[in-house]
Parts: sequence; structure tokens; C-alpha cells
Amino acid sequence: MNRREIIRTGSLGTLGLLASQTFQTARAQARVAGSNERIRIGIVGFSDRLNSTLLPAFKAVADEFNCEIVGVSDLWSRRREEAKAYFTKNFGKEIETYRNNEEMYEKAKLDAVIISTADFQHATHAIEAIAAGCDVYCEKPFAETMEDARAALKAVRASDRILQVGSQRRSGNTYIAAKEYLNSGKFGPIVAAEMTWNVNQPGRWRRPDLVAAIQEKDTDWKRFLCNRPDAKWDPRKYLEFRLFWPYSSGITGQWMCHQIDTIHWFTGLPHPRSVSANGGIYQWKDGRTNFDTLTAVFDYGPLDDPSSGFQVTYGSRFSNSAGGTKEIYYSNGGELNLDTSKVTSNGGLAKKEAEAMKLSANLLDDFKLEGSGPATTAANMGADEMTTAHMKNWLECLRSRKQPHAPVEAGYQHSIATIMANAAARTGERVTFDEKTQEVMAGGKVFHL
Repeated sequence: MNRREIIRTGSLGTLGLLASQTFQTARAQARVAGSNERIRIGIVGFSDRLNSTLLPAFKAVADEFNCEIVGVSDLWSRRREEAKAYFTKNFGKEIETYRNNEEMYEKAKLDAVIISTADFQHATHAIEAIAAGCDVYCEKPFAETMEDARAALKAVRASDRILQVGSQRRSGNTYIAAKEYLNSGKFGPIVAAEMTWNVNQPGRWRRPDLVAAIQEKDTDWKRFLCNRPDAKWDPRKYLEFRLFWPYSSGITGQWMCHQIDTIHWFTGLPHPRSVSANGGIYQWKDGRTNFDTLTAVFDYGPLDDPSSGFQVTYGSRFSNSAGGTKEIYYSNGGELNLDTSKVTSNGGLAKKEAEAMKLSANLLDDFKLEGSGPATTAANMGADEMTTAHMKNWLECLRSRKQPHAPVEAGYQHSIATIMANAAARTGERVTFDEKTQEVMAGGKVFHL
């Protein structure tokens, strides 16, 4: 197949092969050599996340690095018209729009792209971008199947392109301070971590007005399906994809991957050793197939030493917001709480209990982590400080050619954890990861769609 056909069909294996040939545009080669030429950036998917958060973040830092948005690709004609109106209003310029990625790559002469499409499409669209010689800012989750994750990892590693995954905690000052503190050894070994993400939002991920308005003739359903099984036109799966597997894993791919990424980042561990999980649709019986409530338990530690490690518990529900968003790390001496941005002796080994066993008390010194504070659960909240810092880091790396805060390996690792948790919840099996084959194993079998 030629390049047009490869991009049109979205074949992950063939796309990965093409991308691994490190196709570079003349503009990309010039930039590597240190050119100050204006960086031309395209948008892949004009989404709510993009126009409410990513573009305001981009606008705040783009001039510093001489970058501009020059094109938008979206399959739906309505989104293309919205993009034109958005750029006229917020950037004071007309923007070229394209019916699909193939058309944009052929006509727009891009150096880089920002990918904000449906969850299951991210890996394919990242590979397309690499094949076109573009650097990439790719929203999370990086991939929802191991086949997609491996193909995208291979393509990026075989190229010299810069890819930043949208795990913006890695650019947050508070999280950076937490990592430095943990790495200092003052905290002691992690013994457990608790993570929650609770909301009471019946409209979360729902788009009823848009579902009623969209018509198949105004979009490209076949292209939308990408490398997923063929299916009949369904406006809900097109616009509310986060509610339906295999277009999204829902809670695990949307929310859990953010928090579980900090485990990998803070500890250097590449993925869980095992995961058990369950959940269900307990409140919002609206036809969705992804759970509205989920609890997962992870075992982390050295792969060659099962006697050491720690447990991570993750819980999320859509039906009651009590507890909110929490990320708390525990040691024998206390806790590091990323909700309050504080390290305290809470729960540490006190004098009375220690002396009873002829031990010394083990209590951390209390202090507040410097930085911008915890992440928020608010949807479409605008350009928050962490996302702006993350976008700035990506643009810096487009110029310097240094690796960004969240490189492709970060996306690959959170994808493993996400897929493991999804597999555990869907199969009811204790799930592990096969290092040799790089496959998620549920009940001794490879987990597939």
C-alpha cells in the first residue's frame, strides 16, 4: 500500500512500519539543525478538551516559541465549522480545516500536531503523525489495547520525533516536589497508596443534544471506527465514546491513567505485577457499557522480588462525589497527601506502639510541598496551570529536541496499567503482565477486545 492508503485504512502494523522508516519533512530537518523558523502545528480532532483547555494553554505560551496553529482535521462538518469560528474569535485568524488527517498531512506542511480524538484512536493517530514526520502532543490514554500500544511505541522509538503524552501531572510543581521528596529517601519505602476520583455528574461524558443533531452523512463513520470492528452507525458511540467499550475503557482510561502514572513516575516501576478489580453500572442505566463505579487493587514492586513492594487501591464512582479526588502515599512514618499538598506524620509509628516491640518511633516531619496544588476533577475548566506548563514543556522540546516530561514510555506504561485494570474488571480474573510477549494476561489467556 502507498502512504495514502495506509493512513486511510489505519492498519496499525503497516502504519508502524511506515513510521519506523523515520520519514522527515524538510521543515523538520531544518528545525533539528537549530532553525528559528516558525513551527506549524495542526490539530487532530476539534474536541471539547481541546478548545476548552489545550488551546488556551497553547495560546498562553506559543509566542515564546514562535509556534502557530495552521490547520484542523475533524471528521464531522460541524466541528470544522466550530473550529473556524473558534480561531476567528480567540486567535483573530482564519484557519484551514480538513475532512480527515490524510488531507491535512498532504496539504498543510506541518511540523507537529496536537491529538485530541477518541480514546481508542490515539495510538493510530500518533503513528500517522510520526509517519508524516510530525512531532506529537497526544492526549491520554495513549492506547487501550496492547497491540495499539506496542505499535505506537515502536513507531516513536524508531523515529527522532518528539512525543509528549497528556499526563500533565508530570509538569505540575507540586508533583515534581513530591517526586523529589520521595527520591530523597526521607519518606522511607512506600507501603501503600490510595487513589480516588469521585463525582456525581449524570451528564459526565454525555452529549444528548449533539447526539440528536449529528447525521451520518455529515461525518465519516468508517474512518472513525479506525481499527475497531466494523459496526453500524451509532451517534452515541461517535459522540459519547467514553461510555462504550471498545471505544474507551471509561474510568480506567480517562481518570485512573492520570493517577496511576504518578506511581510509575515516582518509583520507576514500569507497570503493576498484578491487578484485581470489579465494578458495575449501578446508577446511570442509560445504555452505557462502561462501568459507572469501579474499584481496582494493584500489586507493585520489583519484578524479580515478590517479597517486596506495595499495594495501590483505586476507586471511582459517578453516583456520589464524597471523597472527591485523592492521591495519598503511605510509609511507616506517615503520609504524603497530594490533595492537601502536605507531608505529615499521620498514621506513622508512634512511640507507644514502637516501644512495646522494642523499636524506635518513626514519625515524619510535617511540611507543605511547594507548587501549584492538586489536580482538579472539573470538566472543561480552561487552561489550568499544570496543562499550560505541560504544553510549554512540549513546545520547548520542539526547539531543543530534548525528551519531554511525559515521553512515549510514560504513555506505554500507563496503558499497561489501564488495560490490566480494564481486563480485571471485565473478566473477573486476577490479571498479570507477560514481560516476554508484552501482553496482558487474564486467567492465563491474552486479553483482547
